[in-house]
Amino acid sequence: MKWDWSAVSDFMPQFWDGLLVTLQALALGSVISFVLGLVWALLMRTPSRWVRWPVGVVTEFVRNTPLLVQLFFLYYVLPEWGVTLSALATGVIGIGLHYSTYTMQVYRAGIEAVPPGQWEAATALNLPMARTWRVVILPQAIRRVVPALGNYVIAMLKDTPMLMVISVLEMLSQARLYSQEHFQFTEPLTVIGVAFILISYLASLLLRALERRLVH
Repeated sequence: MKWDWSAVSDFMPQFWDGLLVTLQALALGSVISFVLGLVWALLMRTPSRWVRWPVGVVTEFVRNTPLLVQLFFLYYVLPEWGVTLSALATGVIGIGLHYSTYTMQVYRAGIEAVPPGQWEAATALNLPMARTWRVVILPQAIRRVVPALGNYVIAMLKDTPMLMVISVLEMLSQARLYSQEHFQFTEPLTVIGVAFILISYLASLLLRALERRLVH
């Protein structure tokens, strides 16, 4: 089998378009998952079971159903209820919501790892609960969980090709379109595979650098 460099050159404009969409979905989905995951974790620590119970049901349902099913639901069912979003917005919300149920567990572990003495010191200083969380507990908890959160970013990157099923033109979608038009599959799919490897590797390097900075 002969490698066709001209096919690579022809595919590159579509590749850059797909890469931009992939990175947008990854960045926005990560923000949603981090913020919403923290919200879930804090709600699960409220004393009211009327708050904890529905949050637990929702997060368990999302975590135990496939991302693919959730994407189909958001894209095809919500419009029947009068909620219409673009394919990219649907994909970002879907992947962010799905992974927020995992980051919730990460935050919960980080919060529980904060030494009890920190809570006691905040109580002794008569700090309000909101300030205790904002100044004492969350900074320590988040510092502990950065590596785990970073791993979920890489996992999210690997799941972005699923957005293809709701017509988001990310990298794999662009490779598929090019392959179908030109009947050349090896070159575009290889380029996409290498791109995923490089992005994942760069993300892991950034994660390690951030971890070292937080530790020291």
